[in-house]
Amino acid sequence: MAKTNPVIILIEDDPPIRRFLRTSLALHEFIVFEADSGKQGLIEAGVRKPDLLILDLGLPDMDGVDVIKAIRGWSAVPIIILSARSNEQQKIEALDAGADDYLTKPFGFGELLARIRVALRHSSRPMEQVQADVFNIDNLKVDFLNRLVSLDDKEVHLTPIQYRLLCVLIKHAGRVLTHQQILKEVWGPSYQENPHYLRIYMSQLRQKLEADPTQPRYLLTESGVGYRFKI
Repeated sequence: MAKTNPVIILIEDDPPIRRFLRTSLALHEFIVFEADSGKQGLIEAGVRKPDLLILDLGLPDMDGVDVIKAIRGWSAVPIIILSARSNEQQKIEALDAGADDYLTKPFGFGELLARIRVALRHSSRPMEQVQADVFNIDNLKVDFLNRLVSLDDKEVHLTPIQYRLLCVLIKHAGRVLTHQQILKEVWGPSYQENPHYLRIYMSQLRQKLEADPTQPRYLLTESGVGYRFKI
């Protein structure tokens, strides 16, 4: 069967931005359907079964966060937020609601395109690499079965919490995770208001895994929001 081009639904109420993105994405062989309201976007998402959603938060009929929650009730489709809202708490709210990524306006199309590719890569492999016994990327190898981590075939000794933190990030590789999401998965719900734990352990993990901890290859910081494992 011939492979079809990825389908993107663009939920955005600004006509110039819709035109720009429709034209630009079509040049990269994406099939784009548009919606200028949250309710229309939900209908399009249900009918088209898209590969990815690009969503503005400031819609005329409903808040974009409510759109995310509605979609997450039945679909795991990647959602990239494209919004003028730049407040860190607003970003965290959208990501905690189930968005996979967040770009603020004004934005660079090249960066959006790169994030689309990452989101599609992440969703197209139904976690087979992450859920398999061994995860490999570049010179990093994680053997989940034997709980071994190695760089360039040399074992790296991690504490139990460091290992758990790495596994959580790999499990959601390519996706932005908020501080609260990571704290809940690694330490438990009672630690969600203790982000200093996360900063300390992330620093330790970078020291052990990154060639240059100040310019990380794998463990990226999303300023004020959380972290991402880069794939």
